[in-house]
Amino acid sequence: LPSGTSVLLIVSSRTHSLFSGFRVLGLYSNHVPHALRYHKKHREFYLVTAVGKCFHAYNVCSYWLMRRDVIRCGCLGNSLSDDITCVTADRMLVFTAAGRLISAFARNKEVVMRYHGHKQEVHLLLPLGDQLISADSDIYLRLQFDLNTFEVSAMMHPSTYLNKVLLGSSQGALQLWNIKTSKLLFTFPGWSSGVTVLQQSPAVDVVGIGTAAGRIIIHNIRMDETLMSFTQDWGPVNSLAFRTDGPPIVASGSPQGHIAFWDLERRQLVTQQRHAHSTAVAGATFLHGEPLLVTNGADNAIKVWIFDQEGGGARLLRSRQGHSAPPTTIHHHGSDGKNILSAGQDGTLQSFSIVHERFNKNLGHGEFRKEQKKKKGLLYEELRLPSITAFSSADARQSDWDGIVACHRGRPAATTWNYQRCTMGIHHLQPPSPCRDAIAMAVDITSCGNFVVIGSSTGRLDVYNLQSGQHRGCYGDDDKAHSGSVRGVATDTLNQLTTSVGSDWLLKFWRFKTRKQEEQLELNAAPASLMLHRDSGMLALALDDFTLLVVDIETRRVVRKFAGHHGNINDMTFSPDGRWLVTAAMDCTIRTWDIPSGCLVDCFLVSMAPVGVSMSPTGDFLATAHVDSLGIYLWTNKSLCGPVGLRPLPADYLPTVETLPGVKADESEKEVTSEEAEDAYRSADQLGAELVTLSLQPESRWKSLLHLDDIKKRNKPVAPPAAPAAAPFFLPTLPGLTPRFTLPTASEEETQPFVSLLVDRPVSLLKDCGPAALSVELTCLTSEEGGASHLLLAFILMIDSMLASGRDFELAHAYLALFLKVHLRSLSQDAVAMAALLRLSSRLEARWAELRTSFDQSLCLISYTKSALL
Repeated sequence: LPSGTSVLLIVSSRTHSLFSGFRVLGLYSNHVPHALRYHKKHREFYLVTAVGKCFHAYNVCSYWLMRRDVIRCGCLGNSLSDDITCVTADRMLVFTAAGRLISAFARNKEVVMRYHGHKQEVHLLLPLGDQLISADSDIYLRLQFDLNTFEVSAMMHPSTYLNKVLLGSSQGALQLWNIKTSKLLFTFPGWSSGVTVLQQSPAVDVVGIGTAAGRIIIHNIRMDETLMSFTQDWGPVNSLAFRTDGPPIVASGSPQGHIAFWDLERRQLVTQQRHAHSTAVAGATFLHGEPLLVTNGADNAIKVWIFDQEGGGARLLRSRQGHSAPPTTIHHHGSDGKNILSAGQDGTLQSFSIVHERFNKNLGHGEFRKEQKKKKGLLYEELRLPSITAFSSADARQSDWDGIVACHRGRPAATTWNYQRCTMGIHHLQPPSPCRDAIAMAVDITSCGNFVVIGSSTGRLDVYNLQSGQHRGCYGDDDKAHSGSVRGVATDTLNQLTTSVGSDWLLKFWRFKTRKQEEQLELNAAPASLMLHRDSGMLALALDDFTLLVVDIETRRVVRKFAGHHGNINDMTFSPDGRWLVTAAMDCTIRTWDIPSGCLVDCFLVSMAPVGVSMSPTGDFLATAHVDSLGIYLWTNKSLCGPVGLRPLPADYLPTVETLPGVKADESEKEVTSEEAEDAYRSADQLGAELVTLSLQPESRWKSLLHLDDIKKRNKPVAPPAAPAAAPFFLPTLPGLTPRFTLPTASEEETQPFVSLLVDRPVSLLKDCGPAALSVELTCLTSEEGGASHLLLAFILMIDSMLASGRDFELAHAYLALFLKVHLRSLSQDAVAMAALLRLSSRLEARWAELRTSFDQSLCLISYTKSALL
């Protein structure tokens, strides 16, 4: 092949080497109900929630301890090969069901057992003593059900009912089974509605039943008597929980996210918690003996409610929650790179800490002005502002006034936010004479933190004072900076220059104080966004034709042009030194461009298209947000940990697919095919004839062979031996009329002595022997001990072959030393054996001479490198 083709093949086969997946932020819960267990030794409750292919374990502190962080993240379990559909826990293990596979985790991380056998997806798990009961849509244990008459939808173990399980069906009937005998004990006809939840009450024989029609039924299963029933107006009952610290309260969850609390004594509704979750309540559990309720939902939230209000009401005590809808825009906040601001489709603005979850902040939803909120008849959702489309933050004056400004979808006014107070600010930034169709599109806060520049869809570019919220001016003639929509705006470090780009294909440079245009550049395509690196003065533009431009704001000329993306460029970010430009596009690629060389130096594919990207101000992490994903993914910059060889990638480079951080499956779950097993590399037993190979046996197997007598004297028992234990009453016997006792049968290998195996496979047998057994075997080689004289010669030849092959080097020397110690007197009288020993001695000296030369060379080189002045 030509030399050029060879180089191209080598470069194109290189995998991306700049970023490595680290972990994911902002994921806490999904639609799978949580599991709660109590650790007696630690005296703490542990909460387990499923998040995609892995689960999270949290420590839920006791109410009486009243620690600052009631929910603390304990650890994250290893990822599975499929999404988790069910999770449960007992006092020792955590059980998860992913597809047809059930896994048991110890210490919330290690997989200690896997259960196979289901042919359908497992959707129910129930630990019962030392047993685990699992159910799928087709089979339950060894009991077959007709799906048309009884489809298992819920199950529970009634308290004090030994080996009994109560099953609920989607047809409405209930069945009580004995799992030890696999017998049906009783069938409850039901209440003409599918059973969704079964929950044990604090009273024995009484269970709570939730139905698809919204009924909560308190039923005595021993008497088959319904004690009371309630009905919620919010649809099916998703979860039930009984309070155990005194008041007879039962809580029911609904698909709308509301929670109702019912008094079992007065048989009425006590209170209700509306909008406890923005989605369905997946699970609810009262902590035993405490006025705390733990809930989780598909809105990616875990909440702890405390009952200390008048009238039996509850309030939110602590929570761990992320975005309930995928984030769209992310930026690092502050100069330390420890916090990431994220705006999502759920309308919230949140801050995630890469140090610890307890530093996370939820700035909440945007709301309308107070005069609009006072109007009667407005629904809960109508009081909230739409989702944030763009925002800018600055920490220079955030302790004095609001330091975050955000644009909302379809809204002409921009809102301010306070990072330290974690609330929405007091200002709604809107032009004095707003256009009816104007929408805030782009925003940028100056480096000093005093001013903000906002661009709108009508072409306006307005300046506001962040402290007072007053309008300070507008760019351009006739109050229009562009003839089309403003797509991006940026200000320099010294507040001397403002750059803006619009849908009119123009990049304009403005004087910040006078707001007069100085120069403009005509672009080849409509711009989508811009990003300014203030320290270097480099301005990056993403165009609608999937190309990138880098403009120097000092010379106001295009200095670099990059092409390679095959989809819309969603976001871009600079490295702290301004050398790299990282871009994310709809073609599912994340590319890194080297600005000085003008080349693509890194590129990789992800399974979900990235919509946001942000490089840490310290350069250690790259954060990305993706389509249909609620988390923020962190990638480590490997160039900070060691040298990374970055070479220009060719135009036809095919990137490799990288797994998102935190969703990589456990390697032990992957099934190895026969082809992969054949292609797997296997190390040779001996790498070279001039080398020696050790046996990898423990040192205790060969290092103490010459000191067995001393060890026996040291371990000699002081007390006389105790009488043996009495024989069992029932001894195993052989079948027949005459009673005969069975004797333990020894295997063929155990009954065959070492002397008979000395010719076939002596080394493998000696490796299995301990030091004492090895000493006995070598002693029995002589004729006095039952052996033969020719066996001594055979053993010498065995040692000679071991030294010649170079394998098991330390064992050969240890065996030879013990052999000479035991049989030296007998060997001295055998001329043939002495001749073999002389040949063996010469081989030993030659081998040690080679090793001594290698050791001396290595020691000399090490001594030189330690003492030489470089």
